[in-house]
Amino acid sequence: MADTKKIGDLDVFPLCLGGNVFGWTAGRERSFEILDAYAGAGGDFVDTADSYMASAPGNSGGESETIIGEWMESRGNRDALVVATKVGRHPGRPGLSAPNIRAAADDSLRRLRTDRIDLYYTHFDAPDVPVEEIMTALDELVAAGKVREIAVSNIEPDRLQASLEFSEREGTARYVAIQPHYNLVSRDTYEGPRRDLAERHGLAAVPYYGLASGFLTGKYRPGAEVDSARAGRAGKHLETDRGRGVLAALDIVAEEQDAPVATVALAWLAAQPTVAAPIASARTLAQLPPLIEIARTTLTDDQLKRLTEASA
Repeated sequence: MADTKKIGDLDVFPLCLGGNVFGWTAGRERSFEILDAYAGAGGDFVDTADSYMASAPGNSGGESETIIGEWMESRGNRDALVVATKVGRHPGRPGLSAPNIRAAADDSLRRLRTDRIDLYYTHFDAPDVPVEEIMTALDELVAAGKVREIAVSNIEPDRLQASLEFSEREGTARYVAIQPHYNLVSRDTYEGPRRDLAERHGLAAVPYYGLASGFLTGKYRPGAEVDSARAGRAGKHLETDRGRGVLAALDIVAEEQDAPVATVALAWLAAQPTVAAPIASARTLAQLPPLIEIARTTLTDDQLKRLTEASA
């Protein structure tokens, strides 16, 4: 059994399964298979959002939550899971006004077929809404038992600091986690003021794009064609010296560890200050084992240094 990580009062598996492919590149049946395999390997931490996957043809938003809710109901395993979802980007529930937060939470609870959300993120900040309104609305959800812990994703450091200060001053529920864009080829999106705030206030980081849209799996190589909806986004890293240098370093460490490149990339992320559990998604069963393996992978100091220097 893998050691669990702490996010507020939540104990979680060290790899969070991303639900952003459910209802998009993974249909309902395949999503169930991936969720079954993840849970079967000891995984218990699933991340989604009310807006997933509104952008896919024929979708309207909430499809990922619906699939996860149907899966939990069919398996009867809700109490064994930590479910995270987000508010603010659903096409029908945009923004972070207090009425919208309340209504969106109820919508998510219905789609997830549950009575509580374990970890509730503000998906993207809404600078036009005072932090006092946002934090008070989230506090009301916690007091009502609809949400266990609250967290934040995409936000500027000054707004994050103001939110944390309001919670401390007023005694409301406070953010326990931050979900930043963070990986070996995107470090300044988190390292710096955001991470400094997380360290100072004891926030756990749950990074998204942990594999840089698949680039850090190692499948993107010069001349290689990859059949993926994210190929354009991931392939651009091959055009930079940094991207190619990171791949070369990953290859060396992966050989030393006798582990897949994706495992090594996530293991580096998991070893960084404040990080509790990186998020990674799988659209096929074959993509899942290298993700799960980070629960059993520890890089040496020299290996961490090699990767850190290559990605600087």
